Amino acid sequence: MMNLALVTEPHASDESGTPSITPPVVQASPAKSEQPRIEKPAPVAPNDGAPARSDLDRLVRSSIVRATQGRSPVSLLTAYVDWIAHLAVTPSLQQRLASLAAQRSIELAQYATRCALSGRKASESKCVEPLPQDKRFADPAWSAWPFNVLQQAFLMQEDWWQKATSDVPGVSRHNAQEMAFTARQILDLWAPSNFLATNPVVLRKTWETGGKNLVDGAANLLEDTQRAISGRLPVGVEKYKVGETIACTPGSVVFRNDLIELIQYKPTTETVHPEPILIVPAWIMKYYILDLSPENSLVRHLVGAGHTVFMVSWRNPRPDQRDLGMDDYLARGIDAALATVRTIIPDQRVHAMGYCLGGTLLAIAAAARGRKDGEALKSLTLLAAQTDFADAGELTLFIDESEVTFLEDLMWQQGVLESGQMAGAFRLLRSNDLIWSRVVRDYLLGGRTAISDLMAWNADATRMPYRMHSEYLRRLFLNNDLAAGRYMVDGTPVGLSNIDVPMFVVATEWDHVAPWKSVYKIHLQADVDITFALTSGGHNTGIVNPPKDSRREYRIATHPHTAPYVAPEQWFENNKPVAGSWWDAWCRWLKEQSSAPVAPPSMGAPARGIAPLCDAPGHYVLER
Repeated sequence: MMNLALVTEPHASDESGTPSITPPVVQASPAKSEQPRIEKPAPVAPNDGAPARSDLDRLVRSSIVRATQGRSPVSLLTAYVDWIAHLAVTPSLQQRLASLAAQRSIELAQYATRCALSGRKASESKCVEPLPQDKRFADPAWSAWPFNVLQQAFLMQEDWWQKATSDVPGVSRHNAQEMAFTARQILDLWAPSNFLATNPVVLRKTWETGGKNLVDGAANLLEDTQRAISGRLPVGVEKYKVGETIACTPGSVVFRNDLIELIQYKPTTETVHPEPILIVPAWIMKYYILDLSPENSLVRHLVGAGHTVFMVSWRNPRPDQRDLGMDDYLARGIDAALATVRTIIPDQRVHAMGYCLGGTLLAIAAAARGRKDGEALKSLTLLAAQTDFADAGELTLFIDESEVTFLEDLMWQQGVLESGQMAGAFRLLRSNDLIWSRVVRDYLLGGRTAISDLMAWNADATRMPYRMHSEYLRRLFLNNDLAAGRYMVDGTPVGLSNIDVPMFVVATEWDHVAPWKSVYKIHLQADVDITFALTSGGHNTGIVNPPKDSRREYRIATHPHTAPYVAPEQWFENNKPVAGSWWDAWCRWLKEQSSAPVAPPSMGAPARGIAPLCDAPGHYVLER
């Protein structure tokens, strides 16, 4: 989720700057070869504070960052020098770390001796407890000697390095986090759970199967390697087919330009609330995370609750669309979709909902419209979307001036940030769950984890255009322009205080992409009634939370715009968890914000020049 800043040129629109909503020339469902041809725009040089660079500079840096899998070696070196230099001039900390190492060594020796002599299990006298989310040593086999000593030695190393990298005075916060992250990655690589000889679970499986698990694991590794080289999706994904088993809620594409398709879903109730819902997903993902299998589809849930739903389906950009910028995503994305919805359903304001980056862009659009057009929106819902990036979570490990510069040069050469390059950063953030647990499960134990619809969606990643990604990273992550009131739309800075409709904001407790306390900062920016819901789960699993058989819980409260600010920690203590899904709470809130049900609108508006083009899910979601 990394994005960078450049100046955008005007694109096809009317004289007021609002994109035309005239339907595409193609009215039938075109084949892929008949998709509208997009001429490559002239290259645009970065600005917004980015220094000028020669082509030679860019080629050198792009080659380096390609070899380092997207990481800036200069950023890593800077963090190391900052850490080691300050550690060198802090003898008291050196002494404490040396004393801790000696103390841990003695504790480990005593623990190992007790376990060897008495057969005592680690669960009875552990020196160090693993973190709650660390499941590597959960199997009872890790409590038997000598594996209990191995896992305790490893956990002691983790604890020591955490203190050594995070408690050095004088080191910048970013560099300290980067050093702690790097140390954690190295340690995770050498964890005893990752190797046959030191993993009792794997040894047991090998004994029980006569080594068949290792043969199966080698076959799995070979198959995964072949699929990766050929660009095929992971094993098991093939049973989830877009338009058949996922993204299969009935509807029609009613608008298409070179950046989006707009899907209108068919009503399933005799009457609907007159105000439509427009959903804006993140362009870093395919839209159907909100329309997975029928039982996990938020779209189907909303349609069943009596709403008319529209969905933006972002195009997967190609290298010749390298110069699409944030202004394009705003004007030819959200503005074009909103104009189309209001043409199909005139005289009605719109419930707008944005997820992740889509929510950030939607907040910008709502602020811009609140300044000049307060009649378009009825309400605003943000799902795991940040509007202040000062505390943007673990993603900031990959975002500083050096990282962004190297990344810009890589995208300059490619035209886009490839989906695999972006996915690598997310896997590192959760390396235990997404990398090493798979190594153990698939290659040492010889098994295969059943692929869910959410996992299949996660494998269907998208690219990011050079210009937009650069603008996003520089304007929002590096400069935090939106929170500071410096983000420009149509030549004028926008402030979230311009939003003038009630808001429903959802955050997730274990979100490493958009930490909930960062999402909560919307209370300091928007001067409207805000209903805030905090749900258990992560960035995706907390949002995809159907009510049926839900095992999650959420906290919820409405903060009137006239009430004093409440700190997030106090808010958490004041609001007790409620069992179930936030989907039902949101539907109740939407009903309160909506008018009495009426007959459903037509699909599209042929009389006003907006005829359905093809059936959902459309063409753009199928492009890879």
